[in-house]
Amino acid sequence: MPGPALLEAFRGRRTPTLPVWFMRQAGRSLPEYREARRGVGMLESCLRPDLAAEITLQPVRRHGVDAAILFSDIVVPLRLAGVGVDIVAGVGPVVEHPVRTAADVDALVAHEPGDPSAVAEAARLVVAELGEATPLIGFAGAPFTLAAYLVEGRPSRDHLAARTLMHADPATWRRLMEWAADLTGQFMRAQVLAGARAAQLFDSWAGALSLPDYAAHAAPYSARALAHLDDLDPTRVPRVHFGTGTGELLAAMRDAGADAVGVDHRIPLDEANRRLGGRTPLQGNIDPAFLAAPWPVLEAHVRDVVERGRTAPGHVVNLGHGVPPSTDPTVLTRLVELVHTL
Repeated sequence: MPGPALLEAFRGRRTPTLPVWFMRQAGRSLPEYREARRGVGMLESCLRPDLAAEITLQPVRRHGVDAAILFSDIVVPLRLAGVGVDIVAGVGPVVEHPVRTAADVDALVAHEPGDPSAVAEAARLVVAELGEATPLIGFAGAPFTLAAYLVEGRPSRDHLAARTLMHADPATWRRLMEWAADLTGQFMRAQVLAGARAAQLFDSWAGALSLPDYAAHAAPYSARALAHLDDLDPTRVPRVHFGTGTGELLAAMRDAGADAVGVDHRIPLDEANRRLGGRTPLQGNIDPAFLAAPWPVLEAHVRDVVERGRTAPGHVVNLGHGVPPSTDPTVLTRLVELVHTL
């Protein structure tokens, strides 16, 4: 018997119903999310199992999407490891002591991975409510994005400090990336052990790298992170690798050990499929800007995305990035209904 449409699509098989979910679907635009999080910080929300589970489930109940993704953040494994980091409203993740020197990295890598039991418990609660029909996707940040936050100390436009460390002190960069890969790989593994049936590695900032730099200084560590799942399931939990601004990196991201590649809104899916040789399932890539456009404009765009995605062996419909907080939730529900007719 075929499994859920999402898992079949990630494995390169076409299903009668086209699967769809949204990055950053767990909250942001939902009034029930804002109510649930009232007075609770972002990282605390991720580490309270009952709250994280509730937020994870809200968009499944509201929109009828084909997957839940665990409510979390890229820097949660850093907090669990005892690294001073917080998410500042209007700024994003801010690291208390940015890592700039070999001595800084030596101090950082002395941190052991923390206890992921709160995250695993949230995953178990979600899986218990979802049952077999709707899979949970595990969430983890790619090592380069973790390292970029650690070196820059906060979000950056060009990640200049991280790229400088990469070239100025390759040995120190390697130690940092190996530590980040194992930290995030174990975080992802804990979610799969708790019942997640797919996993997505988010490389938010990989688009700052050239292809040679990505291949030499980032991809091997994404591969190391993904390899933490290798022994868990002989049928292989599908792994998705997503980045923004990574149109030139798609094949390298796939070759790091991914079963499917997430494509942002910057290149059409048929072009992404061509670059990947026509053999890789795709995820994406509705432009989030269209969510606030008149419905006929959004509908035409979605139909175009789906048509271009037909060139790939499998297609999971998603956004080319996350749901904007100002999005009308009824638009997302209507979009899911549309995709399910296509």
